[in-house]
Amino acid sequence: MNKILREKINESLSSVLPITVIVLLLSVTLAPMPVGMLAMFVCGAVLLILGMAFFSLGSDTAMTPMGDGIGAQLPKTKRLSVVILITLVIGVLITMAEPDLQVLATQVPSIPNMVLILTVAVGVGLFFVLAMLRTLYRISLPVLLLIFYLIVFLLSAFVPSEFVSVAFDSGGVTTGPITVPFIMALGVGLASVRGDKGAQDDSFGLVALCSIGPILAVLLLGIFYRGGDPGYTPIRMPDVATSQDLARAFLVELPAYLEEVLVALLPIVLFCAVFQLVFRRFHKLQLEKIGVGFVYTYLGLALFLTGVNVGFMPAGYYLGGALASTGKAAVLVPVGMLVGYFIVTAEPAVHVLNRQVESITDGGISQRAMMLSLSIGVAVSVGLAMVRVLTGISIYWLLIPGYALALVMTFFVPRLFTGIAFDSGGVASGPMTTTFLLPFAMGACEALGGNVLTDAFGIVAMVAMTPLITIQALGLIHQLRLRSARGAQAEPAAETPVELPGLDDEDVILELPTEEDDADGRD
Repeated sequence: MNKILREKINESLSSVLPITVIVLLLSVTLAPMPVGMLAMFVCGAVLLILGMAFFSLGSDTAMTPMGDGIGAQLPKTKRLSVVILITLVIGVLITMAEPDLQVLATQVPSIPNMVLILTVAVGVGLFFVLAMLRTLYRISLPVLLLIFYLIVFLLSAFVPSEFVSVAFDSGGVTTGPITVPFIMALGVGLASVRGDKGAQDDSFGLVALCSIGPILAVLLLGIFYRGGDPGYTPIRMPDVATSQDLARAFLVELPAYLEEVLVALLPIVLFCAVFQLVFRRFHKLQLEKIGVGFVYTYLGLALFLTGVNVGFMPAGYYLGGALASTGKAAVLVPVGMLVGYFIVTAEPAVHVLNRQVESITDGGISQRAMMLSLSIGVAVSVGLAMVRVLTGISIYWLLIPGYALALVMTFFVPRLFTGIAFDSGGVASGPMTTTFLLPFAMGACEALGGNVLTDAFGIVAMVAMTPLITIQALGLIHQLRLRSARGAQAEPAAETPVELPGLDDEDVILELPTEEDDADGRD
């Protein structure tokens, strides 16, 4: 286990180091940062590395096996109503446990936290049921995506503009580090029971549909809910003057996040315990391993959230404001793209997805190819988000063409890549987006005097959109390469002269028969 943990730490280090170096370079060039805040960022990066390592290890040993087991067991239950109820409960519980959703809820004070969280959780639960039924009954994913995204954009026309960005952001934040490993593993388990030719393709797509549920739910909330005036919670900048202040900032927050993660994971653990008592799916050794995995998951998430919320959130907000105040605000676009390219590698759920894709495709789609496609997609999305901050253009001008292109592509790429692409959109918009990129956009928008709710919010939605296009483009490239390889194999082999041993060059030379000769019946 120690060897595996070291490998996970090295993997986390390689993921977090690039964005850390970029922020350090910006702090000594374009956006000088107070020493105390810089020290908090570095400490946050250390906690981020440790947290990602423990979380990744816990996900592999607990969340993934448990989700896989539940997914394989559900179809064996004869009563469909029981299956639907269990799926709905799972969807609601894991969504309420998602830390990204807690962060977003606190930043939108016009809606009470519990109202927003319950609305989103019910939306995810209902669409989780739909995703499960789609997998079992082999319903076309592109058709469902087309229908529900059309409903989303039609419904958004009747919602106050302040709710639109929050609604699309909620679709991204709900598919984070707790939700993704569990749902993806459950999808693989469901598909494995079918055993037909298309089962592998349908093992992806659950996260894609679960991302639509909260968008629709929050849009409906925007139509019927009459709360306070729209607003947002400004980022609180810490006052760190000494090393003691630095230590206090983390030591005060760490117990709070330990408690938050415990409250989030406890319902899932209890549900898994009840599931085991009823179905007896796992033997004793597996249960011990899963129990240790949950401990790693708990510790990893607590460290990760402390690092990003205490260290990264203030740094992102400060950098955005400082860059916007330089007099050359246009620099936000290239800097944002650079940050976006590397920050997605620090999303813990992204590595879970990439490993799952490589495993399902037997290495046909490598983790490296997936990460490159995601990085390009997120870089483009952050660049476009910064254009919105600079110009104040409506998010519709970007979301509608982007989703239209992504939905059209679903009818031309292999089914497997459609599921992977729409899953990737939800996975890429995780806690790093919520706690660094969103504050980055908020800081820049405030410095420029823009409307934070309409111009800065929505960056999570942008990050969730562009991977839909880049991953499907990867699928088209993969499909063309396969066709090219098959074409090369189909070409007849050239006639190969073979010299008989012991003869000179001028002696007899035999020619091996080709496949065409065999087909003609010649010896």
